[in-house]
Amino acid sequence: MTKETVISFHNINKWYGDFQALKNINLDIPRGERLVICGPSGSGKSTLIRCINGLEQFNEGQLSVAGHPLDAQHLKRIRGDVGMVFQHFNLFPHMTVRENLTLAPRRRRKMSKQDADQLAMEYLARVDIAHQADKYPSQLSGGQQQRVAIARSLCMKPDILLFDEPTSALDPEMIREVLDVMTELAEEGMTMICVTHEMGFARKVADRVVFMDEGEIVEIAPPAQLFDTPQHPRTQLFLEQILSY
Repeated sequence: MTKETVISFHNINKWYGDFQALKNINLDIPRGERLVICGPSGSGKSTLIRCINGLEQFNEGQLSVAGHPLDAQHLKRIRGDVGMVFQHFNLFPHMTVRENLTLAPRRRRKMSKQDADQLAMEYLARVDIAHQADKYPSQLSGGQQQRVAIARSLCMKPDILLFDEPTSALDPEMIREVLDVMTELAEEGMTMICVTHEMGFARKVADRVVFMDEGEIVEIAPPAQLFDTPQHPRTQLFLEQILSY
């Protein structure tokens, strides 16, 4: 049985002035898929996923999310369905971990303080950081802050979770703890789109891997196929460079 398409890009183009950041993007993502997007810096990866929740606006084409066109009329609803974890955590430094997690459920979901607190502690426990609930972000390591950011996104109960290079700002020893949390989420069937350079994670978790270069989707394949027998010369060169380190 074919799974429902939850995100659909159709002929998406985006320019920054004279520079074309996305070129004729066509991509359907079924519900529950774990999609990893990789490619060199400046290839359009982050721009692509930031279009999904309206953080970037495209110039041409059509994009639908959870059955709704991405336009002004549906943007608020779509953002309620889509969570995002950023490279630099984006936690409020003047709020405790608990307050960071309860802010959106109380304001946007109109939850009571008690219910929001209960929800926050549930997700903090899920990412193994409940004991840090009353600390401030500056008192946590980078890996701990990123796990808090993941828990914060989960508190909104999104249908789709986006990760924009979630480990690139972390020290090497902190990367594993974040990837372990992401792997657990992937195993639960959530629709996940992740921009990352962590090829081991992509091979282990992804259903498909998208390779982008110069604003284009160059190749899409299951991880074993893309990493072991890439078809396009640009993919082959990228993998030779990144896997040689």
